[in-house]
Amino acid sequence: MNYIFFAMVAISFVVAAYQQVTWVTPIVAAGEEAAKAPMEHLGLSMISTAEASVTLALGLIGVMALFLGLMKVAEAGGLLRIIAKLLRPLMVRLFPDVPADHPAMGAMIMNISANALGLGNAATPFGIRAMQELDRLNPHKGTATNAMALFLAINTSSVTLLPTGVIAIRAASGSNDPAGIVSTTLIATICSTTIAIITAKLLQGRFKTPAHDALTQPEDPTEPQEALPADASAAYPLWASALALGALIGFVPLTIFYGPAIAPWIIPGLMIAFLSFGMLRGVPIYESFVEGAKDGFGVAIKIIPYLVAILVAVGMFRASGAMALLIEPIGLITAPFGLPAEALPMALMRPLSGSGAYGIMVAIITDPTVGPDSYTGYLVTTLQGSTETTFYVLAVYFGAVQIRRVRHALFAALAADAAGIAAAVGACLLLFGHLQ
Repeated sequence: MNYIFFAMVAISFVVAAYQQVTWVTPIVAAGEEAAKAPMEHLGLSMISTAEASVTLALGLIGVMALFLGLMKVAEAGGLLRIIAKLLRPLMVRLFPDVPADHPAMGAMIMNISANALGLGNAATPFGIRAMQELDRLNPHKGTATNAMALFLAINTSSVTLLPTGVIAIRAASGSNDPAGIVSTTLIATICSTTIAIITAKLLQGRFKTPAHDALTQPEDPTEPQEALPADASAAYPLWASALALGALIGFVPLTIFYGPAIAPWIIPGLMIAFLSFGMLRGVPIYESFVEGAKDGFGVAIKIIPYLVAILVAVGMFRASGAMALLIEPIGLITAPFGLPAEALPMALMRPLSGSGAYGIMVAIITDPTVGPDSYTGYLVTTLQGSTETTFYVLAVYFGAVQIRRVRHALFAALAADAAGIAAAVGACLLLFGHLQ
């Protein structure tokens, strides 16, 4: 991210400097405001963008507190464990090389369950733990196993049921339909996850373990490790998992045909559903909500420096004209397929940098000429909610166990990214194409 940040600022300065050197002061009629010189425009853009970043973050406090409060109630009620139990019968079939009772299986299930609920803070520790446990079964240290590659591909496909963070951003940006992306995100994430699994399974036979790799004895899986949640190894019957999966897939056509009618119900429905769930599970819902809301307040405050840095860099890139020089030629090709030039930076940045993509998304939907409820606004927020920072996930998860040979993991992850982008474009065209 350091290099991306510096490159955006440096390129913006160079482009603006060239325009300043070649700039000729325009002649204006009496009473008309003279156009600002390129460097002056760049400086004013930096200041206004920094101010807007803080304003946005402050407006985000209440929304983040609301959603994280509700998620805390759901988490305290055991929703994460319920999803984990539903996933387990499917996971043992996806990962036949991992013993069903091995800690790696439990950690992977908890990671995917947390991701599905948008609990990124909980998902990452479980993901790292899963990689460590998978490495204990790895006879070729330093080389990714088939299970590692598949697990990483599923993570980068960003299985998401509730993109609560993106909904909060849309609400803070003044959207009249902040939950409108639930349907498009669900469609995109189902497609990307399916492609991730298929690609990883197809490629695992083509990327053999290098012959020169030294075989090592797998670590004793019975060696004591830090305990996972008690329900991490429990499971519902297969029919219950299949029924839940069928219901999830069956929800897709409902969102296609009745998306505009369903969307207004989502946020109030989440409120009553999560609070009712907490009451039935004996959770002190008020105290849990307040605890989660405190976390939301802290998150909103903590992101201010990151928002300022990224949005200022993006603002400079736009104000200097560098973004137009880079994106517009490509946009002429992609726009007929539903990917306008305004959304291209988001699609290109998402696999590379989470904070960079986040900043670009915010810059786009807060632009008065675009807004969160335009086709482009729906598209970029769907991309944010349904795709993942591929290279970051690869670096963190594989770095935790010193994996140097990733085999087919990167190809499967990038295939998932491409499928997620294509599915997001298709879903947004289907539901919001009339807004173009």
